[in-house]
Amino acid sequence: MDCFTKLWTLKLGDWERGLIIAVLTTPLTIIYQSLMQTPVTLVFDWKAILGAALAGGIAYILKNLGTGANGKLLTNK
Repeated sequence: MDCFTKLWTLKLGDWERGLIIAVLTTPLTIIYQSLMQTPVTLVFDWKAILGAALAGGIAYILKNLGTGANGKLLTNK
């Protein structure tokens, strides 16, 4: 089974992995924001967290659109 999609196409699995990237970005954003505070406190800036999660998921989808059948960027070779 070929795990890579053809260039300029997406499979359902690409959307699922994009969602996983978006979900995993959320705790990383919370940790980063918390460590940047002085003193270090647990911070929940939901607008920034949602923005980072959406950006991560969309970036993953766009990367898959430009990746060919063998995992090479902008080519199916």
